[in-house]
Amino acid sequence: MREHRDYDDIPGTYVFDGEKSRAGYHLNMFCMSLNKGENRDQFRESEEAYIDKFPMTGEQREAVLKRDWLGMLRLGGNIYYTFKIAIFDGMTMQHAGAAMSGNGMTFEDFKQMMLNGGRPIEGNRSKAEWAEYYAKPENKEQYDG
Repeated sequence: MREHRDYDDIPGTYVFDGEKSRAGYHLNMFCMSLNKGENRDQFRESEEAYIDKFPMTGEQREAVLKRDWLGMLRLGGNIYYTFKIAIFDGMTMQHAGAAMSGNGMTFEDFKQMMLNGGRPIEGNRSKAEWAEYYAKPENKEQYDG
């Protein structure tokens, strides 16, 4: 187990550090393999059979098959590599961004948020800030966890 890092407290952030790199190595090598047309053809023919060529964990394998974008990041996937699967599926970066928002955000909502300047910093600086926000009586009904 690694020591605590300052960025561990940033909500919704999965920093691709050395630990994540090691954990996601085989997942990321699978993603990179999709650079080659013949590999994409094999993956298209049988996703499960193609994934079997890579010694990913069961969780990583399931995340790929279910297109659990946040799950892939949590399990060591690098955003640039996992996006290769999104491209394979015909998704744009905006569609993937909406899917990775983790709260059911639609493509249109994500697009509008980006046009409005992105995710607001207020309430998104630290997990401790979230706790303070949801502790206020006027915000309790918004809490879904």
